[in-house]
Amino acid sequence: MSLPNSPARSLRACGLFAGIGGVERGLERHGHKAILLAEIDEPAQSVLKRRFPGAKIAGDVRLIEQLPDCDLLTAGFPCQDLSQCGKTEGIHGRNSSLVGEVFRLVESAAKRPDWLLLENVPFMLRLDSGRAMTLIVSELARLGYRWAYRTVDARAFGMPQRRRRVVLLASREKENDPRCVLFADNRPQPPESDSAGAYGFYWTEGSTGLGWGSDCVPTLKSGSSFGIPSPPAVWIPSERRIVTIDIRDAERLQGFPANWTARAKATEGRSGERWRLVGNAVFVPMAAWVGRRLAKPGRCRVDPGEVISRSGPWPPAAFGDESEIREAKASLWPVAWKNKPLLDFLRFPTKPLSERATAGFLSRAKKSRLRFADGFLADVAHHLESSSRDSVSVGA
Repeated sequence: MSLPNSPARSLRACGLFAGIGGVERGLERHGHKAILLAEIDEPAQSVLKRRFPGAKIAGDVRLIEQLPDCDLLTAGFPCQDLSQCGKTEGIHGRNSSLVGEVFRLVESAAKRPDWLLLENVPFMLRLDSGRAMTLIVSELARLGYRWAYRTVDARAFGMPQRRRRVVLLASREKENDPRCVLFADNRPQPPESDSAGAYGFYWTEGSTGLGWGSDCVPTLKSGSSFGIPSPPAVWIPSERRIVTIDIRDAERLQGFPANWTARAKATEGRSGERWRLVGNAVFVPMAAWVGRRLAKPGRCRVDPGEVISRSGPWPPAAFGDESEIREAKASLWPVAWKNKPLLDFLRFPTKPLSERATAGFLSRAKKSRLRFADGFLADVAHHLESSSRDSVSVGA
């Protein structure tokens, strides 16, 4: 619920590490306008230039000397060193340490932005005893910002993708309370379904994990370091089939229109490039939710928990300033938009998982100690046999 008689506000935003514009796509739905977008990757830059013609597009954030006058600074800073699937080198790793550029630009700004919005992976809350978050909030306090953060799940926004992200919002002005943005909405997380029409998993795994999702796909990834696309697989028990999804549905699962990246530079004939751009993107509906509450804050409905020490892992949600930090008791689901079953959501043709990919996954899975859903490995084996017969028929 919004505060009574409070007019909606529109913010001028500068986006660092903008990728293909997930944050900005979400913010603009509620009247906020990007005036500067910085992104070093050329294919991503080409998407930004096409999709945000009114914004200035910059390259390497390290070469920006000063920010233009803006109300909101956003940064989905690199997660490679903070992700459980990445290098886990921590906040001082080569890529994730670039968050320091955010603080440099804030400090050197002629007028510091009223709001800062950061986004990254939840593993940062635990890696190195939460050192990444400790560094970030210490810098925010030094610069005079109070802050709040919350871990949210993409499924809360009606998308069949299991994608959790930490959203941190900081404000400089007294009248701007980040808690009235991030904690104004709260819904109970529904129980996991025991049965579904389809299950998503990653065929590139199988030894130590699956990224399993009931009626959803696991977190979309950017693909391999060799540029090989890595679409999630979907098990359809009623048909005993294993398929992979189309890149256009991957774009939609991230909240973009289909073909958002279709004409990105250097992607013609290289599907792996498009998967990389989409997998690295910020989830649009999450940004739209923040944008809505920035335009029209709600009541600060937060149940404060224990005071937090800065010397250990961080909870899923918290808030604080230079004087005190407290846990916030908030659900991973700020909203509960209606979800479509995964098979109903997919709009574009799927492809059978290849014989080679199926064989590799099945081999790893059989050697692992993982527990699998009833009938799953039997259907993977059935799919492999069907693929083998099809290969023989084509060869004949």
